[in-house]
Amino acid sequence: MECLCDEKKTNDIKVEGDVGADPFWCHHCGCNLDSEEFPISIELRDELMKWILKYGEWINWTNDEVVSNGVELEEEHNRIGRLLTDKVKKELRGDYKVSFSPSTFAKKYSKK
Repeated sequence: MECLCDEKKTNDIKVEGDVGADPFWCHHCGCNLDSEEFPISIELRDELMKWILKYGEWINWTNDEVVSNGVELEEEHNRIGRLLTDKVKKELRGDYKVSFSPSTFAKKYSKK
């Protein structure tokens, strides 16, 4: 997969949510990777895109604060992300090293 590393490609990827981005990232250079280029099923690609569209439901973007029950929303998002990462690993059959990078915003910034 092409990225911004010195080698211009990677097989070490992470699944991570972010606003307006595909869920695949180079684990080394942080380049966002086009999910269409991965040999995964349409069903899994759709699941990943639905998951990514929910990224940040725990954030009040106007105030840059955590919404009430934001920690729980983020934890659920991360739980689903881990399950999807396992599906990605299975479908890529060892051709890529795949890890999951959980969101930590709500956990870091929630008022206790």
